Amino acid sequence: MTKTRSLMDRRALFATGAAAALLAATGVSAAALPQQGGRLRMALSGALRSDSWVSGDGLFMKIARQGLIYDTLTEVAADGTLRGELATDWQGSDDGRVWMFDLRQDVSFHDGRPMTARDVAASLHLNGRVEVLNDHQICIALDQPAMDLPFTLAGPDHVVRPRHAADLGIGTGLYRLKRFTPGQQLLAERVADHYKGNTAGWFDAVELVSIPSDAVRAQALAEYLVDAADLDDAGLVNGFDDIAPLPFSRGMTHAVSRSVAMPVRTGQHRPLDNLRAAERWWFA
Repeated sequence: MTKTRSLMDRRALFATGAAAALLAATGVSAAALPQQGGRLRMALSGALRSDSWVSGDGLFMKIARQGLIYDTLTEVAADGTLRGELATDWQGSDDGRVWMFDLRQDVSFHDGRPMTARDVAASLHLNGRVEVLNDHQICIALDQPAMDLPFTLAGPDHVVRPRHAADLGIGTGLYRLKRFTPGQQLLAERVADHYKGNTAGWFDAVELVSIPSDAVRAQALAEYLVDAADLDDAGLVNGFDDIAPLPFSRGMTHAVSRSVAMPVRTGQHRPLDNLRAAERWWFA
């Protein structure tokens, strides 16, 4: 890839049919306080035309589910500590087979319906049984011991969906779905009255665009067409001072425009701040 802003490369990007609506952006700094506003645009790999809200395991859908539309019972913070998301508390038996989870009581799905333990029980597919004790408490009885179950439930495979609309992209996440074209593009807008309040979710909107080619994703970032992209080859963005390879050049999983600000520490277990870039980052 050359270091020039090639019109030919730009046309190649738009020829994918997924990036025609992208606008120029400004995109990593260590700003002290988050600022609200703007649209975060991410170019991602792993999207398929067969993707849906209940199928598809590529990076595109993982970020669409966990980083945007849905929540999980627990969350792994950027420093690696575990904290509750939809769960407020949990307790396991000594042998790790039986777990009790208490759920938040102030959570609604994007269509206005309250989240209850029945939605959680229907969402979790584990080797065992999930029992509803009351509207805000479940009991998980596993076939095999799992002392790390609370950490496991923080992963994108365990998002909580509404029983009445499991496949429609309706969740409890910080962003509400506005448009979704499988294998191509997703647009979501910030939920104004979200239960997390002003503690996370600084962008007004987030747009994901599918670009299968590493080189074209890097070019889109260099052309200011997107603010972040998943990349594992630092050579693709070498020479661009306004692009940061993260988490570091020799262990790169993504690259970000330097006008995007983020906490001092970011999650490194998965790309893009452990899939939660849309929740944790902001524009400086």
